Amino acid sequence: MDPEMDHGERILILGAAGRDYHTFNTLYRASAGPDTVVGFTHAASQIPVIASTRYPPSLAGPRYPRGLPIWGEGELEAVVAREGVTRAVLAYSDLSYSDVMALAARARAAAASFELLRPEAGMLRSQRPVLAVTATRTGCGKSQVCGLAIEAARAAGLVPVVIRHPMPYGVLEEQAVQRFETPADLERHNVTLEEREEYEQHLARGVVVYAGVDYAAILAAAEAECDVVIADGGNNDVPFFKPDLWVCVADPFRPRAQETHYPGDANFRRAGVIVVNKANTAPKEGLAAVAASAARLNPSARLIATASEVTVACPAALRGRRVVVLEDGPTLTHGGLATGAGFIAASKYGAQVVDPRPHFVGALAATLKAFPHIGPVVPAMGYSEQQAADLATTLAAVPADAILCGSPIDLARALGAARLGGRPVVQASYGLDPLEVGGGAELAAELGAFFGRAAAARAAAAE
Repeated sequence: MDPEMDHGERILILGAAGRDYHTFNTLYRASAGPDTVVGFTHAASQIPVIASTRYPPSLAGPRYPRGLPIWGEGELEAVVAREGVTRAVLAYSDLSYSDVMALAARARAAAASFELLRPEAGMLRSQRPVLAVTATRTGCGKSQVCGLAIEAARAAGLVPVVIRHPMPYGVLEEQAVQRFETPADLERHNVTLEEREEYEQHLARGVVVYAGVDYAAILAAAEAECDVVIADGGNNDVPFFKPDLWVCVADPFRPRAQETHYPGDANFRRAGVIVVNKANTAPKEGLAAVAASAARLNPSARLIATASEVTVACPAALRGRRVVVLEDGPTLTHGGLATGAGFIAASKYGAQVVDPRPHFVGALAATLKAFPHIGPVVPAMGYSEQQAADLATTLAAVPADAILCGSPIDLARALGAARLGGRPVVQASYGLDPLEVGGGAELAAELGAFFGRAAAARAAAAE
């Protein structure tokens, strides 16, 4: 404890290497008030591996010349006692209400108060129009909506840039402001598999992606080269930027998520447009439940149901063949789903799914133990080199004819073709068809109208 700063509230920020840093940067770093931040805790249940154990002085600012420590969330009570913490601030997402209250109970039992910040806390104002794409849970299909938005912005004659929710799991000083334009930038920034899952699909559309740690600096850099900002949210977090149009994507396979998980509940209640995705494969009762929630919790929002169509380039490569299915990692782990797009593709195209779980090794075996609901698929866990190695070993050990990749990563590029047992990788793609009669066309029109207004305002300002 630093006696020179022993006054006011002593704040501990509970996080998972993302929103927590943004909360500190925007609310506390330059604050002249009496409160002091003592450090962060890290939730290994969501991000099992991070490289940094200290928030560096270069990002912490002059008030914190030694930076700030990052402890494991399991040390919460000990940190509160040792550091004299008086307030614990929750700053991460995709938590069930029971998980939120469990953290509150732990903090309060340790003699600290517990705070949930309002959505506007830390929201930055942009000089460009902002479309914020959020969700009720991770794995709802935000990236598909972002893809449609990118095309709608371009159709309006605008230059979009995507700013992605933070995923700084490496050396924080080197990740303050990250700009991705080509696949080579992924290598230069030494990104994890989880980051590839989010960035590669946008790069394939030819759009620049920003991410990192310091989102005020990130926003300024993005504004210098774009006409509109598409804020691609992470998990079910609320936007980092004040949105001009707030979109929330809901999942009818988890139809009560907007009433059971924090802070996606705020997205659902605050959004101007609620997109009910996966309508082509979801049960009717799930669709009805989301619609009923919208009518009760946010009746002024526009409700649009969309189809999430899963396709592969060569269906013949799957029919009748044995496949091991790789899925997006967070969708299966803290997202709570048993399977994902890859499993849907296997069923659609007549492939035989080989259960990979008996072949899990190392970090993957630990993941299955922590999340036993995971079905006969492999979560793309790769927060570290060891996790990536365990993933490659597992995939190579499964007796299958091909790997069906339901994650948007370029698997052969990320892991190396030689490590995959010499088997072909069949990529499953998923997206919203803007020409689809009904939901897709309706959402495309909604986004087109938004970007049309932005283009008109830009033209008027130039006159």
